This record gives sequence, C-alpha cells and structure tokens, in this order.
Amino acid sequence: MNGSSSNKKLIILAMALGLLMSSLDNTIVASCISKLSEDFNVFDKISWVFTAYMLAATSTMLIFGKMSDLFGRKMFYMIGIGLFLIGSALCGVAQSVDQLIWFRVIQGIGSGALFPISFTIIYTIFSDPKDAAKMSGVFGAIFGLSSVAGPQLGSFIAEHLGWRWNFYINVPIGLASMIVLMIALKETRSERKPKIDYLGTIFLVITTVSLMLALEWGGKDYAWSSWQEIGLFAVSVIFGTLFIIVELRASEPVLPLSIFKNKMVLGTSIIVFCQGVLMFSAITYLPIFTVAVLGHANSNGVLTPMMASLIAGAILFGFLQSKFAFRTLMLVSMSMTIIVAWLLTTVSSDASSGYMILLMILLGLGAIGPLMSVAQSSIAANVDPKYMGVSSSIVGFWRSIGGIMGASIMATIVNNNLHQLITDGAAKAGIPADKISTLANPELLMRAGGTISPEIREFLQTALATAINHGFILSICIGIVGFITALFVGASRLEASKKQQTSAVHV
Repeated sequence: MNGSSSNKKLIILAMALGLLMSSLDNTIVASCISKLSEDFNVFDKISWVFTAYMLAATSTMLIFGKMSDLFGRKMFYMIGIGLFLIGSALCGVAQSVDQLIWFRVIQGIGSGALFPISFTIIYTIFSDPKDAAKMSGVFGAIFGLSSVAGPQLGSFIAEHLGWRWNFYINVPIGLASMIVLMIALKETRSERKPKIDYLGTIFLVITTVSLMLALEWGGKDYAWSSWQEIGLFAVSVIFGTLFIIVELRASEPVLPLSIFKNKMVLGTSIIVFCQGVLMFSAITYLPIFTVAVLGHANSNGVLTPMMASLIAGAILFGFLQSKFAFRTLMLVSMSMTIIVAWLLTTVSSDASSGYMILLMILLGLGAIGPLMSVAQSSIAANVDPKYMGVSSSIVGFWRSIGGIMGASIMATIVNNNLHQLITDGAAKAGIPADKISTLANPELLMRAGGTISPEIREFLQTALATAINHGFILSICIGIVGFITALFVGASRLEASKKQQTSAVHV
C-alpha cells in the first residue's frame, strides 16, 4: 500500500472521519434512550440497542483484522464502512425496537472493521514508525473525543432533529470517507490465493459472544450462580478451547497464536485489558457519583475534563514514543492507574468540583490516554508485517473484553456493598425493611434524589459513595497486575521496527 504525501493527508482525513463516526455510535445512542423508549413504548429491551452493537463490533474485530491481512486493507475497510452505512440508514428507518436491535448488529459488524484497519493503514502508509506513532496518538485521541462528544451531540440532535438523525448523520460522513479512500488509497495485491480459517472464525465468534453476554448479564439480569450464567461461561470455555486447538493446526489461523510468544505482544494485550477495566468502570460510575452523590445537575463536569485530558495524553504519549522505550511509558501509565484508582477509593461525598476535575485530568492524561497510542505502536513494532491487521485488532478486542468485565464485576461489588450498607443502617436512618431493595439502586438517587427526604437522601448518598469507593479497589488490583506485566515486556523501542515498517509499506 503506498501513498504520496498529498494522498496521505486525504487518506488520514478519510480514516479519521470513519473512526470518529464508528466510535461516536458507541455513546451517541445513550443520550436519546428516553426518546427511543417513548417512541417504541418499550423499556425492557432498550439495553439491547447498546449490547447488540458492542457484541457485533468486538466479536468481528479480530476477523476483519485477519481478512485485511489476507485480502487487502482497502477492500475490507470499504466492506466495513459499507456495512456501517447500511446499518445506520436502516436504524434511522426502524419501525420497532426489534428491528433497531438487528440493524445495530449490522452497524456493529461494520464498526468491527473500522477500528483495527484504520490503525493498520497508518502503519503501512508511513515508512517512518515515529510518524506512524505520532499519528496513532492522534487517532487514539479521536477515539477518546467521541466518548465525550457522543452524549452531548446525541442529546442535541435528538432534541432538535429527532433521534433518527443520530443515525442518518453517519451517511454523508461515511460516504465522504469512502469516496476519498476509493480515489486516494492505492493497494498492491498478493498473487497467492489465501486459505480462510472458517472453523476458527465460527469458534471465535461463539466464544466471544457467550463470554460477553455472561459478563453483561452477570449480577444484573441473572445471578452469577444461575444456570444461564454457568451455561454461558461453559460455552465460552468449551469453544475457546476448541478455537485454540483449531488455531494451532490451521495453515492461515484467524488469530496466529505464535504472535503471543513475543513478550511485548502478550504483555500489551494484558495491559490494555487492564486499561479497559479502569476506563469502563470510570465511564460507568463517575457520572453516577457526580449526579447521585455530589448532587450535580449532569456529569459533564467530570466527563469533559476526563476526555479532554485523555485526548492530550494520547497525543503526548504518541510523541514520547520516539524518546522512550514502550516499557517506560507503560509503567508510567500503570503507576498512574494505581494512584488514581486509590484516590477514587477515598473520594468523599462532599468532594469539591475542583478536586474532581483534578482527579479526572490525572485519570485521562496519565492512566487511560497514554495507552490509546502506545499499545498500538508496541504491537505493530513487534509483529511480522503480514500480521499487521490482526495485531492492530488485538488492542481493541482486549480493551473491550476488559471493559465489559470491569464494568460488570464493579457493578456486582457496588450493588452488594450498597445493599449491605443500607441494610445495616436502615433502622437508624428510619428506612422501613420493605423499602431497602428499592432504595439500594444507584439510578434512584440520580432520577429521584429531590423527592427523598433530606435525612434519608444524605444517608443514601454516603452509602453510595462508600460502595463506589469499594468498587474502585478492583481497579487498584488490576493496575498492580498491569504494572507487574509492564516490568516484563522487554526493552523494545520504536526505532527497532524501522526495518519491518519499511517492508510493510507495500501490502
């Protein structure tokens, strides 16, 4: 794959639009969920509008990465963006919540191609890995930006144009991205006819979907010890084992397990899993803490500084990769993860806005942001160029798995703690025994905080603050695992990959 400098700018712009569009759709729908519920007059299935997208995107990420290695980046990027646009247009015209969920699956499958292939194209159009690393920092920042822009943009569009426009808006952006890439991106094709690992692909999807559903439902829809949960975990273990057996024998495995023999690839996978745990736990529970405990009108006061500093961290560490070894940057990020998680376990129910903003800056700039660029580069520098696509998708895959696992386990910790704290203090606070289960719901304080008597509200706020504090102990533990892992990833640096990268310019 090659690109003149004038084409390069166009290619980067087109991919930035594609990446922004697909990552925005992770969060943009959250803000118009009440409008969706009203329109379709259904509340119990609404969470599937998110879950379907996330399952489809994560379970197809590795597959698209591999296919782009075998058949070319351009072709599979076009297929991905095409599916995403078809899904978006169909979501816009959906007439029932069931239709919307299935159309979100189509959208999610398309999104599964855009994230990994965007990063792969960066590493193949830049002959100097330092330039690629800086650009991966910018792309990591775009991914972060969408998290903060999504809810605000989504609620603005839903309010003024209707929720359907949250989907329609993708169509012109996606078409522009497609047309530019069609013209600007030239690609050399391999002459050999590759063999597709169909069995490995099927086993990978079954393993991923069953594991993610078990984590998504655990402790919320079903008890962890229920037959549904045990069944889903059993399916993921059985098919995961079959997947490994198939991959070890396949001539063109969908996930070449040999790449994990490299300490940096294996270490980075564990570290981005840890990053996902902290990131999703923070994005899920800090808005609840801000609104329900601190009594703010909305969560913009914490999310905006966190995402702004995340963008700064991704770009800054994209540049620092040319000066420091990957291990050094990972150790800094994991140290900050431990420090910030510890501070989050001690933040009180009367914390000032200034203190919360400072915490968010530390979280985005030091703990989450750096790995947005460092993780992609560290893996790209340590794999054979023919595996560039699948290796780029590993980062997004493990971050998503870590994220859903972290949010799910933290939800269990917070809910159990909250229930226990309210049960223990109910008599003293004047709460009847039959009201404990109702009040042990973080959502209640967010929605109906003003209708509860001040004494009970203060008791509930303190209980919820303590429960969330306890939840972040998980992030401290995960940060320690990430820090220890970073000590053993080896002394790989960006320069070491120059030779590899140059050979990867023609795909």
